[in-house]
Amino acid sequence: MAEPEHTPDGHFVVIDGRRWRATDPEIPSEPAARLRRLLMAARRDVGAARRADDADAERDARSRVHLAKVALGERGTPWWEQTPAERRRRWHDGLDALERRDA
Repeated sequence: MAEPEHTPDGHFVVIDGRRWRATDPEIPSEPAARLRRLLMAARRDVGAARRADDADAERDARSRVHLAKVALGERGTPWWEQTPAERRRRWHDGLDALERRDA
């Protein structure tokens, strides 16, 4: 798969002509990889819950998707509008919340 194209300011990626908020580039690689793993697991769980017609499980999985997307800086306050301390707190708190729910 080709690397997505970024906008000149680096704030967005363009995939199939659609613009999406880019992941915060200041998240260190190891926590970013853990967040992406948790995001993908939550997305798989959304699909499984939908196939099982389990509304409660789908709601929980979608909540975890949202937490991961916020932690990665792809939702919520744009990462480029946050201070370095706010950015660090955002991904730390999101990772902690996701890992507690995953346990």
